[in-house]
Amino acid sequence: MDASNPKATTPEEYQGGTANWRTDLYSTGATVLTHKESIQLLKTLGSNYTPELKAGNTAAKTQVADVFGSQENYAQAMIEDYKAAGISPKKVWTQSFNKADILYWIKNEPAFGKQATYLDDANIPSELPTAAELKGYADEGIKIVAPPMWALLAVENGRIVPSQYAKDAKAAGLDIITWTLERSGRVKEEILPTKGTASPSFYYQTTLDALENDGDIMTTLDVLAKQVGILGIFSDWSGTVSYYASCMNLK
Repeated sequence: MDASNPKATTPEEYQGGTANWRTDLYSTGATVLTHKESIQLLKTLGSNYTPELKAGNTAAKTQVADVFGSQENYAQAMIEDYKAAGISPKKVWTQSFNKADILYWIKNEPAFGKQATYLDDANIPSELPTAAELKGYADEGIKIVAPPMWALLAVENGRIVPSQYAKDAKAAGLDIITWTLERSGRVKEEILPTKGTASPSFYYQTTLDALENDGDIMTTLDVLAKQVGILGIFSDWSGTVSYYASCMNLK
């Protein structure tokens, strides 16, 4: 896991930021695959692909434009890797937090743009798009939105239910993928203690009043699958979420 301790005073402490409910078992100095190499590996496994076009590091000396010439060329380069590997666009779910990337794929690579997923980086409810804005996404050709899972959930009478955002997205004709399951730790130990603080647990900030124990993570996923109707959910613990998802016929 990529982690750090920003309060560290030594290099060793800085690298020791992994939460105690996670593991560094596989942090053994392996070489990171290139994008092309990862495509070939996943191809042998018969997997689908969910590549995210990351924003450049604005603090770095070398920028996206320095390498690719433009943001558009950068977005195109990612697609070219899948074409070169002979991967069907139906197996590729491109992602970006930059709407311009999504619209570029829709216009210039429609076979890939059909499943292009617009990630939403809202941190609190007031930052979420309105019903009119969601309808605007659909009018622009966007078919899938991917907000954090808290955006899709609310609490009514002590129970977790679909949020207004979830209803508005569906009304706009948008499909939904969400993120991220199992990134917040144990419910009693890590999530619930944040209730009422200045920094409530990010992924559960709208459902803290309905949580009691770890089983409510399953309840959360059940509501997302059966009531919100998500296409799929991302997880930092892929083995566990794959099991959950297989029980619910999710991707």
